[in-house]
Order: sequence, then structure tokens, then C-alpha cells
Amino acid sequence: MIRAPVPRVRCRRPPVPPTERVRGVAVQWCAGWHGQKPPARAPVNSQEVPGCPGTWTCGWPAARVRTTGTAGVGLTVIGMCGARPGDLESGLADVRAGRWRALTRWPGSYLAIATRGQVTAVIGDLAGQHSVYWRPFDAGVWWATAAMPLAGLDGARVDRIALAARLALGQPDISGSRSLFHRVSRVATGHLLLLEPGGAHSVPFEPSRPRPVSMAEGASAVAGALSDAVSVRLDGRPVVADLAGLDSTTLVCLAAAQDVPVTALTHADPRMRDDDLAYARRTAAVVPGVRHHVFAGSADAVMYAGLQGPRSVPQTDEPTLYSATARIKRAQLELVAADHGGSVYFTGEGGDVVLSASAGYLADLYRAGRRREAWRHTVAHARVRRMSPLALWQRVGPLARGGVAGGWRRAAEELRAAQPSVVVATPEAAARQVLSPCARWMSSEVRELLADRVDTVADTLGEEPGMSVWSDRQDLARIGGSLAGWHAITRSQGLTLAAPYLDNEVVRTCLSIDAAERGAADRYKPLLAAAFPTGPVPGFVLGRTTKGGLDGVAHAGLRRHARVISELLGPNSRLADLGLLPRSGVLDDVASAAGGRLTGAGAIHYAVAAELWLRQVESVSAWWSSVRHSPGEAQSHAAA
Repeated sequence: MIRAPVPRVRCRRPPVPPTERVRGVAVQWCAGWHGQKPPARAPVNSQEVPGCPGTWTCGWPAARVRTTGTAGVGLTVIGMCGARPGDLESGLADVRAGRWRALTRWPGSYLAIATRGQVTAVIGDLAGQHSVYWRPFDAGVWWATAAMPLAGLDGARVDRIALAARLALGQPDISGSRSLFHRVSRVATGHLLLLEPGGAHSVPFEPSRPRPVSMAEGASAVAGALSDAVSVRLDGRPVVADLAGLDSTTLVCLAAAQDVPVTALTHADPRMRDDDLAYARRTAAVVPGVRHHVFAGSADAVMYAGLQGPRSVPQTDEPTLYSATARIKRAQLELVAADHGGSVYFTGEGGDVVLSASAGYLADLYRAGRRREAWRHTVAHARVRRMSPLALWQRVGPLARGGVAGGWRRAAEELRAAQPSVVVATPEAAARQVLSPCARWMSSEVRELLADRVDTVADTLGEEPGMSVWSDRQDLARIGGSLAGWHAITRSQGLTLAAPYLDNEVVRTCLSIDAAERGAADRYKPLLAAAFPTGPVPGFVLGRTTKGGLDGVAHAGLRRHARVISELLGPNSRLADLGLLPRSGVLDDVASAAGGRLTGAGAIHYAVAAELWLRQVESVSAWWSSVRHSPGEAQSHAAA
């Protein structure tokens, strides 16, 4: 029996009243106005935040909106914030001093809004679950945690080159301050939006690269941050969790160690051909308080099932990969939703990024002159990925010599080639800054425009953060943004999704560990074993060297729903209308992938997600309603 104490357990929150729970809400977002006159509009179906004038929430329960303030200084947190009441009051001193980063260090995942006189700071999170967008409008500035409503102020169009970058490069931050809509600016992760009388601008609050520490030095901090991230969400609600890989199993063990009953779910479709179920059953047998459910799958529970149109998948602010897996996710949740409505639902999403390291660290080792070490790691990584070590090494060398900027310039050159060299895998390939098959499908005109933008990114790149840091940041932004689809699915089932690996402090403590130690290919996620050497995670879990995946279910879905996918990406494709993915190349590869050939199934997944999102953009209803103000209100607003 495994019952070791959990370090630094201290953040239990009071229960959330049942009346505050949200059921069936598809979209959650916040918005704010900064200007000399009161706004002429307000978000539809919104609640103005008490104590934070000119700020609204849409779909957020009142218990997840907290405000404090005094004498011209205010602080509001929206989301799952582990700050205790006294912490928020103490945070006012940080607001006065402009210590913005200090406001991002509480457990949980949340947006912070700090006001100091006529200055307002809007601070998102490091993983992009609370992204911030803004635009000048009507002699003021609107900001929001979603870009689509800001585009809806005057019908701003989709920026097709920004969307092309997502498809070809798979990295949200490559577009910098550009959002997926014209005239709507995006605040990059690690930055905040500062609204002052002179205007609005984005400023960094996070160092461009963390101070590296060894695993021996940093493991206890990781244990504390992750334990806090789990503990803060144990607020009296029932707990449901994935029980599959090493990451999700760790969360189950951390929750159960606090004497909280956990309902654990394992997806065990025989087509997946992994050993998740064996490990899950073994874990449930030795960890007290875990009630295990197995979702065995079905013929209908495959990727791309149920894609009848934009309303058949969750409405999200940007393309989400969860649109293609929505049928599977819903089927899993139906096992527990009836008996566990109102539960918090833990997922291990993000664990792969923060507990491991992208292959970009190989280039960092090479560039730092640690070439023997770089070669040794390259051989180990190639063996895991069943690649030729020499082939991987041939990517590492050029990547290291040019740094991040050099990599983007080479990607731009490839985009301008008549036949761009692509990697037939997902955009998150073994060596970074490669093109996905989506680039090969694009017209030469779009590739030329995208190449120009990529060159601009390379020219304006500031301090070189290192390939590993850059890649980790990109991966977090990609996962955090796409996770909105998973949040929407769980909310529709009456559950609240929690992804503790994406909390700010978990990200910081994990990514401060030297990437060569996190990513060592001869061990699988050694950071968890270092963080929890005496429990509560069983030793056989920490020693696991395998990982499940959806490949079998994905291929089954491609074969079964190839016709639906072809209709989506065919004659009526919005991607083709934008000149992004002309029909012939895409449909040829859909047919090949459905026949079992490896021709970019991951890129098809991205294309389907983008196509469904574009159709949602066309179909969404109004975001805003008009507001009339009395002359007295206008004078009062100007005086404030």
C-alpha cells in the first residue's frame, strides 16, 4: 500500500456553492474597456465585475471572480486562483509597486487584472489558457480573453497568413502580436497588457529564459508546485480524473493521498495497442480511494466521428484539435457525468512539455560546445523515435549554428521552394522549425506571404532564448489554446476541467530544470521520480517507460470517415476559399492516409480543426449589445 505524505499540502479552498456551478456553458471569456468615455457596448449575457469598473465576465461563476482594492488600487482574479483572502490584500502592495509577476505565482490557472490610478495591467498565464487580446476602438481600447469577440466589434476578417502559420508551423507564438484576426492584437505568453493614458502596449513579465537548476536542486520545488496545483482544486467537489499515462496517474495519486475519493477513467480501446489499462488497474489496486472505470471504446468512438458541421463541435476562439476527438471525449465522460455532475476533472495535459524536453535541447547542447553529449543524446532520441541517428544529427547541426532566428530563415527558404521539404509527422516533429505537410498543400502565393512573415519574425527576434526554451514556450501556447475545446466539452457535461501541469508555478519550476536532464532519452520523465521519491506515486508507475496513444483510433477514424473529411476539405472548403489549402493536394493525402499510408495524418487533423473553426467564425451570433449612458455617468467616468 502506498501512503507516503505529500509535500507542502496547504491550499484547500472552501467548497463552491452548488448554485455557483456552471452547467452547459459553451464559452467563457472576459472583457474590459479602457477609455475617457464610457463604452457604447457591453458583452452579451455578461456580468460586470463588482469593484472593477469596465470589466465583464461571460460564463464565469461568481465564485471564480474575486476582487479587492482600496484608495485607487485594485486587484481582480478570474478563474481558479489559489490566493487566500489575505494573499489578495497583500497583492495590493505588489500592484502599487508594479511587481506584476508576483501576481502570477498563486496556485491555479487564472487571469489577473491590476489597477493603479489610471494604469491597468491585464495578466494572462504562461500556458495560454487565459490569453489576452486587445484593439483600439471608438477612442478607447477593448481587451478580452478571446479574439473572436473583438473581431466581432466591426467584423474584422480572419488573418489568413496567421492561420497559415498555425497550419504550416504549428506554433502560435510565431505570429508574435498578431492574432488570427486583422486589427486584433495578441499578447504573447509571458507578457501582459499595460493600459495607460498614453495608450496600450505589451510588456514582458517573465524572464526570457529561466535560471537553470539541476534536477537535484529543483525536484522538491516541482513536487511542491504540483501538489499545490492539485490541492487547490480539491474544494469539496467530487473528483474525476484520467488514469492512463504517467502524468495523469501522478495527479490521481496526489489527489487520493489527501483522502479524497477519486473516480478514475481509462480509455482502453483494443485498437490503441498500449499498456495503459494494465498500469491503471495495478495503480487502482494499490492506491486507496480510487474507483476505476474503463471505457472500452466502440466502433463509433473514433476520431473524426460526428463532424456534421460547426455546431457539432465545441465553439472555441481558435482551432482546437479536440474538435476531431469530441465524440471520444463525450463517450468517456458519459460513464461518470450522471453520477458525478459538478466534479472537477483532472487531466495530465501539458505533462509531456514540462516534464520532458523538446528535441530542441539537442541543438542547445551542440551550440554550447557539448557535442559529445549532444551526439549521445541524439543517438538515444533517434532510437526512441525509430529514426536514423545520423539523419537526426544532420538536423541538429544546422539548427544549432543558426539559433532560433536562423531556423526561421531556413523555414522561410523552404516555403519559397517549388517543392518545400516537409516532415510527414505532426508539426511538433523531432527537430524544431520544420514544415508540416500543410505547407506542401498551400499555394505558392500563400507560401510566399508566409515566408515574408517568418522572415520578419526572425529579423525582430530579440534576445536568443535558446531552442529548448523557445520550443517549450511554443508547445505550451499550442496546448493551452487548443485545450479550450476540452474545457468546453467537460463543461457541457457539468464538469470543470483542471490541467495542473499548465499552472504558472508548475511550468516555472519544471522548466527551470536543465533540459538535458528533463529530456534524457535513457529514462522516461525522470523529473517525476526525482520529485516524488517516497510516494505517493507507486514506484512501478515512476519506472514506466511506455506511453499510450490514439494512433489506432485515429487511423480507424480516417478510414471510416474519409468521405466526411473529404467533404469538409473539398469543394466547399473555407480553407480553399482563403487560398490556404487548395483541394487537390489535401484530398489526395486524405485518400492515402485512409488507405493506411503515412502521408501526414497529423496535418490532416490540423486542417480539419481549422476548417471547422472557420465555419464557426461564420456562424457565431452577436457578441455585443448597445449601452446607453446618462450625461452624469459620462462625467463620472471621465473623472475616474
